[in-house]
Amino acid sequence: MRKITASTLMTLDGVVEDPSGLSGTAFGGWASPYFDAEAVQRSIEQLSGCDYFLCGRRTYEMFSAAWADAPGPYADRLRSLPKLVASTTLTGELTWNASLLDGDTVTALKQIKQEPGGDIMMYGNPNLLRTLLDNGLVDQLDIALHPLVLGAGAKLFPDGVPRTELTLEAQSQLPTGVMLVTYTTA
Repeated sequence: MRKITASTLMTLDGVVEDPSGLSGTAFGGWASPYFDAEAVQRSIEQLSGCDYFLCGRRTYEMFSAAWADAPGPYADRLRSLPKLVASTTLTGELTWNASLLDGDTVTALKQIKQEPGGDIMMYGNPNLLRTLLDNGLVDQLDIALHPLVLGAGAKLFPDGVPRTELTLEAQSQLPTGVMLVTYTTA
């Protein structure tokens, strides 16, 4: 059975919006100074055991524009992975080795998780993450906690989300001061 790992970059005040600056927000790009060679290598290793890359529409659009022709091993790995895109607004054929999840996202992912094969990595989209958590589909949550208080932007867990119990499985620190924490769901 496959597992879904949701991986996100987050500031100390819980902001997950526009870490790469691809969304064009005034505060975007806050994670870029921390994406050093070790962070790149870790990202490649995370993706190495995956058969799919899961994302929402906005992450798909931003990543396909930024990484489709980018050089390097990280971009190569992203390109090679089949993408599963959760969207209610996209239609038709997608580029960048991507396909839309058929029908209801939760139902489609439950079926894919039951198939044999490698895992599914999800980046971005806090709304999709919360939907997956609410439906028991996230097996592992990896958070790269950046030593930065941004003061603006969408939070990973805004007020009012349901209580979710997690178990700390691992923690480490990158030389940049980024804390890597891995949680599993109960």
